[in-house]
Amino acid sequence: MIQWMQRHKKYLIITIWISTIAFVGAGFVGWGQYSYGDKAGSIAKVGDVEITMGELQKSYSNLYSQYNQMFQGNFDEEKAKSFGLRKQALKQLINQSLIINLALSYDLEVSDKELLNEIRTQSYFFKDGVFNKEIYKEVLFRNKRNIKEYEADMKKELLIRKTLTLLSVKASKNEESIIDTIISIADKIDYKVISDEHINIDSSDAFLEPYWETQKQNFMSEVEYEVEYIKQEQISKKYEESKIVKYYSENKTHFKDSSSKILPLEDARDSVVVELNNKATKDAALRNYVAYKKDKLKEGVEVSSTTISASNNMFGSEAFSKIYKLSLASPYLKPVIVDGRYYTLKLLKVNPSKIKSFQEAKKDILPIFIKEQKRVKLLELAKNSLESFKGVTTDFIRNSDAIKLTILKEDEAKEFLASLFSSKEKRGFIVLKNGNIVLYNILEQKLLSNTNTNPNNSIVRLKSALFNEGLIKNLKNKYKTEIFIEGL
Repeated sequence: MIQWMQRHKKYLIITIWISTIAFVGAGFVGWGQYSYGDKAGSIAKVGDVEITMGELQKSYSNLYSQYNQMFQGNFDEEKAKSFGLRKQALKQLINQSLIINLALSYDLEVSDKELLNEIRTQSYFFKDGVFNKEIYKEVLFRNKRNIKEYEADMKKELLIRKTLTLLSVKASKNEESIIDTIISIADKIDYKVISDEHINIDSSDAFLEPYWETQKQNFMSEVEYEVEYIKQEQISKKYEESKIVKYYSENKTHFKDSSSKILPLEDARDSVVVELNNKATKDAALRNYVAYKKDKLKEGVEVSSTTISASNNMFGSEAFSKIYKLSLASPYLKPVIVDGRYYTLKLLKVNPSKIKSFQEAKKDILPIFIKEQKRVKLLELAKNSLESFKGVTTDFIRNSDAIKLTILKEDEAKEFLASLFSSKEKRGFIVLKNGNIVLYNILEQKLLSNTNTNPNNSIVRLKSALFNEGLIKNLKNKYKTEIFIEGL
């Protein structure tokens, strides 16, 4: 029985992990209401839920990125076509939309509080260990994501997650016993870790330039924007008492102490003057903006020019997000405040992205080339060493015994064991995520008594996957799917 399980354990383990296949893709978050489709851009409709071209493009992009990682950067559009990636992306969106229809039929929704709680758990928006709204905006901008779209994606994902969570699945005692037997298989192995640490690569131009020729489409310059701008410095002047009193009287709710009580004029005076100066600065900037558009700028107003891009931008990310929306037909941007100064801008020219020359791309392509060549050399070393290597011999180990592989870090050991117990090969090697390779030779196998495992989670995952598959099939019969574009 053990031999049979060893021969087939690859498929057993794969089956157990089928349930990790998600119905939802990675999404970004934010605050706001979710719109379930833009009819003008819809490419399909599932029940009452429309699927837009933008959603299809994002789904395709996510899948492409996942496959590219699996192929270690050697995935391209031709492979994407052979894998039917666009069909996969649309299928993923249809499955999501089926679940959303089910959620809507039961009036399920995601509250703003739930959304906010989810945001606060996502570390890529953290600064000093806590969520930071400015970091949130910056990350979205650098990833070319619109905040409202980002919010909508996350609300949709949370809604799907909530719906599936309500459909709980449990494991029976017999099922636990079966899985318990499977995960009690133990191997005694020899293993050795090899790395590229001592592999030297010739990275001279003679080798690097031909590599760049095959990859140059991936090394593009940034889009550049040639702009003119007027800078309005902060105005600071003295005001008549009557003007200070009038402004305070009309805006006294602006001036409060720490307990939210309105400050008397004598305590708020400095703040009133600051607001008057800010208002005067903004008014001056707006007057220049109007004059600039009419080509009637006053003598002495200086007009400067510069060229900016996403990574070389003197105006900051918020202003840049507005600049790249300008066009030559509508080139003027109303005053934007940057570090206390107002800038009025005019778009002169857009320089599109283009392929970088070898010299321009060299510093970027060099580490990629070295990493790729080291990977190739390390694989050659692994293949050549496989039949004769001498490594460390373990006791009998199971999938859960990562701590016993002392020459590997715990996370590396877990990764190695997950692959080892999915393999049909008695002798082989496994490539870890960090690039290191573990050579192994299975010396002996047996079935250990299992007292410290919890097979219930594996069973639940498996049953959940089967349940979800049946659920999708049922929902397809309930909700009509219409596809409005050809070729999918």
